[in-house]
Amino acid sequence: MIVRERRLRWPIAANFEKAIRHQTVRRIDRRAKYILITLDTGTLIMHLGMSGSLRMLAAAVPPRTHDHWDIVLDTGQVLRFHDPRRFGSVIWTESDPQAHPLLAKLAPEPLSAKFDAEYLYRATRKRSVAIKQLIMNSQLVVGVGNIYASEALFRARISPRRAARRITRAQAQALTRAIKEVLAEAIKIGGTTLRDYVSAEGTPGYFRQKLFVYERAKQPCRVCKTPIKQFFQGQRSTYWCPNCQR
Repeated sequence: MIVRERRLRWPIAANFEKAIRHQTVRRIDRRAKYILITLDTGTLIMHLGMSGSLRMLAAAVPPRTHDHWDIVLDTGQVLRFHDPRRFGSVIWTESDPQAHPLLAKLAPEPLSAKFDAEYLYRATRKRSVAIKQLIMNSQLVVGVGNIYASEALFRARISPRRAARRITRAQAQALTRAIKEVLAEAIKIGGTTLRDYVSAEGTPGYFRQKLFVYERAKQPCRVCKTPIKQFFQGQRSTYWCPNCQR
């Protein structure tokens, strides 16, 4: 491993390079926004932060500014981490990664069977917080970001301002289904490129072309033609159709 910058979100440990030297990659997994790379004696827990990316490149390709580390493979390639803001991280653990403090308390995955209408309905009881803010809370469900929360609520015809405790069982069913559909469709066509996001191959995501409300303030709703409205919730922009969503 070659480390050019240790000062990421959490400093890269001094013994990091030695710990993973001459090991074989056994499997690659994901938990929420963390990438888990299992080696012979432990696991790399990676997070891309807000602007990070991983690329497979020939080892001879010169590093750019903000290319902070490489994992050198015996194929002549490197796994290279690029992160202008340095909010990303890489941590080595020789214990069960699921028990690591970063992962241990994470909620169910949105595409898993554990995240269903009954789970969401029970979780919303006695919760006065707005439903959009609740479904973006990683202690309820992981991986539902601002874009997909807005889009799922539109599909479920639920106002993002609605108090979570006022969600009915039927609405919980509609919302869990919408979240799964939105995420599955976005994954299929490579995510949503708004600014600098690209895939591992360097290609943008095309789900933006299918957005119904996000970043469409004052534009006509694709369903009813009512102008889309925008407001802020928890310092994040929320977009919604006041006619379709109640």
